[in-house]
Amino acid sequence: MFSLRTVASRRGGTSFCKQCLKLSSRPLTTKTRAFKLQTSYPRFPTLKPLQSSLYSRTYATKSSADDLIEQIQDQYATARDEFEIATEETEKKTTYAEGDRKAAREELDKLKEMFEEAVKGVDGEEIQRRIGGRIRELDNAVQVLEHVASEHD
Repeated sequence: MFSLRTVASRRGGTSFCKQCLKLSSRPLTTKTRAFKLQTSYPRFPTLKPLQSSLYSRTYATKSSADDLIEQIQDQYATARDEFEIATEETEKKTTYAEGDRKAAREELDKLKEMFEEAVKGVDGEEIQRRIGGRIRELDNAVQVLEHVASEHD
């Protein structure tokens, strides 16, 4: 007769281990173990403090470039506001347009001076990368505004 069991499982004294699904030479026992049931549980689980460096979080510290960039961004906001005011006044062709364009140019010059000083410092490359593009955009916009205003005068 043909059997679906393997040769090893047909031998006597072996059993099938339920944990690892492999053949085991250890026989299955019929003895039952007495387990003590826990009838009371702690109200709050006890947690161990996490002292490993794997669990601790470190926060990034400000670099010296961050302080300079913050100052430049404040000046950029001022120069940008002056540019927007000058643009509105120039479009409306008011009497204040010329003075607002001068104020925008002065604030842009202060910004460019601050930027150039910061770029000469230790973190110059990072400052150039983080804020240089915006300053170039504003400089080009002020130049275009001055060019448009000179054509209309």
